[in-house]
Amino acid sequence: MGLLDELKTRILTADGAMGTLLYSYGIEYCNEELNLQRPEIIEKIHQEYIQAGADIIQTNTYGGNALKLARYGLENQVKEINEAAIRIAKRAAAPGGQFVFGTIGGIRGIRKSDATLEEIITMVDQQAGYLLAGDPDALLLETYYDFEELAATVTHLRKATNVPLIAQVSMHEPGILQNGMALNEALHQLEALGADIVGVNCRLGPHHTIQALEEVALPQKAFLSAYPNASLLDLENGRVVYESEADYFGRAGLLLREEGARLIGGCCGTTPKHIEALKKRIGHLKPVTEKEVVKKKPIIIREAEALEEAPLHEKAKTERTIIVELDTPRHLDITKFLEGSKALSAAGVDAVTMADNSLASPRVSNLAMGSILKHQEQIRPLAHITCRDRNLIGLQSHLMGLDALGIHDILAVTGDPTKVGDFPGATSVYDVSSMELIQLIKKLNEGISFSGKPLRKKANFSVAAAFNPNVRVLDRAVARLEKKIESGADYFISQPVYTKDKIIEIYEATKHLETPIFLGVMPLTSIRSAEFLHNEVPGIKLSEDALERMRACGDDKERATAEGIQIAKELIDAAAELFNGIYVITPFFRYDMSLELIDYIRQLDIQKESDNSHVKTAN
Repeated sequence: MGLLDELKTRILTADGAMGTLLYSYGIEYCNEELNLQRPEIIEKIHQEYIQAGADIIQTNTYGGNALKLARYGLENQVKEINEAAIRIAKRAAAPGGQFVFGTIGGIRGIRKSDATLEEIITMVDQQAGYLLAGDPDALLLETYYDFEELAATVTHLRKATNVPLIAQVSMHEPGILQNGMALNEALHQLEALGADIVGVNCRLGPHHTIQALEEVALPQKAFLSAYPNASLLDLENGRVVYESEADYFGRAGLLLREEGARLIGGCCGTTPKHIEALKKRIGHLKPVTEKEVVKKKPIIIREAEALEEAPLHEKAKTERTIIVELDTPRHLDITKFLEGSKALSAAGVDAVTMADNSLASPRVSNLAMGSILKHQEQIRPLAHITCRDRNLIGLQSHLMGLDALGIHDILAVTGDPTKVGDFPGATSVYDVSSMELIQLIKKLNEGISFSGKPLRKKANFSVAAAFNPNVRVLDRAVARLEKKIESGADYFISQPVYTKDKIIEIYEATKHLETPIFLGVMPLTSIRSAEFLHNEVPGIKLSEDALERMRACGDDKERATAEGIQIAKELIDAAAELFNGIYVITPFFRYDMSLELIDYIRQLDIQKESDNSHVKTAN
């Protein structure tokens, strides 16, 4: 009798974790390579689960695709690894006639950039082909956080094979997928796409898995599955552990059965003892055919508070808008920073922007300084946020804090690697790229957490993205801007530009975009600083003309300052004709130079308005 026929009248017990047992043996390398190097260990684990009462075992191929194997230099051994895995599992199951599932693991987590759908389908097609050649009883698609990826995979495999498909999602929060979709909706969509068994696995322990399934109606044709973790994970002496008694897991199986699950196994932290306890509790029971679905009261997501001022990107579409960067100090004396910020505000800048530990060197938190500017000085702050210093937990917490403080203008950047800064041995996090961070921030604007759960209120961030026009092929940089717009960027802030020709080139290359660009201008202070910027700071390139003019100043500081200001004014002449947004970058805390440039921009605008007025009068 086939798998699906068995599930019509029985509850089947699947095996538990493979990686947990290998980890307990001290193996912390590539689990899938053991199919080739130590097949006896893999077969022994299969046999232990069979002896514990498992009706089903799965191949040791969760990470058996080219992308995951590439981490170990094994991307060219996809065929050998998957073929060995199905042989080992088949051999272990032969005496008792257990079902064998060919396992394919999800690829994407939070980061969609890990692989495109086209790349994923190519890898799935390759891995599934080798597994199917070994005649498995089903293909198990497990640990899929990205619903788009799982839906595409099910759709593709359903066209390629009639072998039963098990499609299992993973959740950060009970009952809600990463994209905010309700679990009930997701599982029924997967059923409609052709999955024969739909369910959940990993991340959550039995308690939260049961809680999630309470809201799931029984599928019309498919069957439900559940592979919870043993518990929430913990760290003990630097090693991952799962605290869960086997009997507790077995008792949880009774409740999973009441929620309609017919295929029940274990994920991370589960062992043959957990499966043995599970089998004893549910092995003799019949499946439920009716259940009462718990309908929880929906969480109301409030609209964001109205902004006190128009978003910068909206203002820059129609009128001159000036933002000025002033780095927060690298020491604890904030007096001069506040003096500079107040002077800039008095000069009429629209916002003071603050980098997030620029050049990977620690500075006073721009969240703290932004709060002081906004609430004590009534100055509009624009806070940069890098992906370098915070993991996903820290990023969301930081953004929630900004929202609570009423700071809504932000620039999302990847951030310079730690090797360039004061602590080259520090870790660069980079859980996400700047493009993905923009997408996540836009989720907050919908009132949805990075994990998919509702946040009870919408944020209202205006999100800028970085633009580096100082590249050899500007078209590629513009193509990246277009991708950032697709991700949700409201406007762009550019690196400083040092030639009029480059400014015109930027305008011509971007004039088709409706998204405003704040063009960066940074006055030079000396030939030493100019050469430092040109040769050592990522994303900044000076013209040979600018370098020569600064060299001509020699060690005369006043002359160098004046020349730096003059070069910047000439650039502003070109920029102000083509862009409403001007981004003045204060060099080495010389906000006096920024003040002079702000005044110059205002005078240009006054003169232009006067000229236009005379033209209208003459007409």
